[in-house]
Amino acid sequence: MLRPTKHAHPDRTVINLAMLLLLRLRKRRVEEYVALRKYTRGAVSGGDFLFLPALNLLYMLGLIEYRRKTDSFEYVGR
Repeated sequence: MLRPTKHAHPDRTVINLAMLLLLRLRKRRVEEYVALRKYTRGAVSGGDFLFLPALNLLYMLGLIEYRRKTDSFEYVGR
């Protein structure tokens, strides 16, 4: 899934969307789920399908945390 192929468009990959989300979260520190999803739709064609895998990647790397009370993500990176 994360391995590139010759048919994968570089701007429509999980890693690219994860980078865009990370840049946005680093800038704003906290962002609501709905706002991030809306940003994804505008930033990348087909971003709806890549949104959750990109968030999962950032979470597994320990760069973001989900805040249940506010339904938002917070940048906690290094």
